[in-house]
Amino acid sequence: MSDINRIRNFAIIAHIDHGKSTIADRIIHKCGGLTDREMSAQVLDSMDIEKERGITIKAQTVRLNYKAKDGKDYILNIIDTPGHVDFSYEVSRSLSACEGSLLIVDSTQGVEAQTLANVYQALEINHEVVPILNKIDLPASDVDKAKKEIEDVIGIDTSSAINCSGKTGEGIDNILESIIKTLPSPKGIENSKLKSLLVDSWYDSYLGVVILVRVIDGKIKKGMKIKLMSNEQEYVVEKVGVFTPKPTDIDQLNSGQIGFIITGIKSLLETKVGDTICDASDPLDTPLPGFKPSKPVVFCGLFPVDSSEYQKLKDGLAKLRLNDASFSYEGESSSALGLGFRCGFLGLLHLEITTERLEREFDVNLITTTPGVIYKVHKVKGDIIDLQNPSNMPDPTYIEKIEEPWIKATIITPDEYLGTIIKICQDKRGIQTNLSYSGNRAVLSYDLPLNEIVFDFNDKLKSVSSGYASFEYEITGHKEGDLVKLSILVNTEPVDALAMIIHKDFAEKTGRLVCEKLKDLIPRHNFMIPVQAAIGGKIVARESIKGFSKDVLTKIHGGGAADRKKKLLKKQKKGKARSKQFGRVEIPQEAFIGVLKINKET
Repeated sequence: MSDINRIRNFAIIAHIDHGKSTIADRIIHKCGGLTDREMSAQVLDSMDIEKERGITIKAQTVRLNYKAKDGKDYILNIIDTPGHVDFSYEVSRSLSACEGSLLIVDSTQGVEAQTLANVYQALEINHEVVPILNKIDLPASDVDKAKKEIEDVIGIDTSSAINCSGKTGEGIDNILESIIKTLPSPKGIENSKLKSLLVDSWYDSYLGVVILVRVIDGKIKKGMKIKLMSNEQEYVVEKVGVFTPKPTDIDQLNSGQIGFIITGIKSLLETKVGDTICDASDPLDTPLPGFKPSKPVVFCGLFPVDSSEYQKLKDGLAKLRLNDASFSYEGESSSALGLGFRCGFLGLLHLEITTERLEREFDVNLITTTPGVIYKVHKVKGDIIDLQNPSNMPDPTYIEKIEEPWIKATIITPDEYLGTIIKICQDKRGIQTNLSYSGNRAVLSYDLPLNEIVFDFNDKLKSVSSGYASFEYEITGHKEGDLVKLSILVNTEPVDALAMIIHKDFAEKTGRLVCEKLKDLIPRHNFMIPVQAAIGGKIVARESIKGFSKDVLTKIHGGGAADRKKKLLKKQKKGKARSKQFGRVEIPQEAFIGVLKINKET
């Protein structure tokens, strides 16, 4: 069956933990995609971390056959998207491959920040949206209140909204019928030139790179020669298939359909998400208007605790890179921490998940340096450099200005927590742009610098609001900031791993805290060690670690003792000065970890 009018491509969007994956499970089961024995909870979440945390990281695709009440057979292509802000690029590309969306709202919680962000993305590209109220089996469910919130905050009509429960399976039939009736079929010309969108790609150890495609016009057949328009490379299609959710081989993909192709590509870097695929013998003149590829926004250093595990870490990063083209890494060396890597991530959850996978799958003990962002440093001569690592910052005399990335944050919170949340935002140099109400919930909009929120903002938000506030952000661009490099010197030697770029107003306080912490954590040596915090050439904080003092006078007594004592003390003083000059201060790993914790606490 290849009738394009009987195809429905749709995405499932919602806030994190509102039941996307559970409803996807129910739809798959209802359409007979998997038998009862093959079913498992969150069948589309393949990673252990996804199942444990109950979150979706990679968007998954399934093709299902559904016999509607009108007696006709339909093809449903369903894309389950992540709900977390770090993986919003996954959401954008999933939406680009569909014509409609199912908006799932937890009827016990109502509209949350991520719901807003994703649904606005869908409405921008003219998606038909079907509102669904999930978890109606729970006693705390309030359907009318949730409907009113959808109408007030998002502005979508909820008269045809569907009540359902992913847990009991109630309302799933109504969802399927609504998909058929409400969502449009794809527009495409089957006998035209091949025009196809590269939706996703991942590495399979047996097959090489598997490419997920959405065919817009024309068809893709086995044995056909295709061309990727971003790199002008040509490949032969070795395999064509669909996920039901098990991979199933088919002869060809027609216009409007979503499936996978295998072309023998071995590197993920060749397949850019949002690329246009066309026929090599009859290429297109212009590519499809793609969406922006994901760019890392948070950077930090990853170092093995034991230097002998460096190779293990390198191999682990290379293997993770095969399946996640959204993070980048390059070699880095630190005088304090040894050899490691500078890695770029989409956000803190992405960082956390990647480090957890490295420790779990590759058995590497890691030290993670303070996460930072990309600054744009404008030099006096006119050139601009992108700065990730604070230790590479040029001398202040060569710098005209430094720009930092800013974000537009949307926070939704019960109004009793509003005061404390506004206080947190102000402490983080936030500028309030909007405040509106929906019932007893406030919708706050703030402009905030990314480096202030990247570490612990979400944790603080959740703790002051008892977990009820939700937060979503998008990067808006770079603005000039009064930023300085805070250097930490131990025994007058700068420690590059502890350097940080920080706002001038907070620099002294942070410097003082770091010095105090290091004084407690660095063990005493046989000479005095100064611990200093400096901004440029100016020392803003100092602590001294006292040296051991060996008693050299105990055995001296009798005639001329005073002169001999004086002589020995003088000799000891000289020895200490030499030790201070040539002695190496060993900074233990606990000291670095202790300083990283300070940043969380301030």
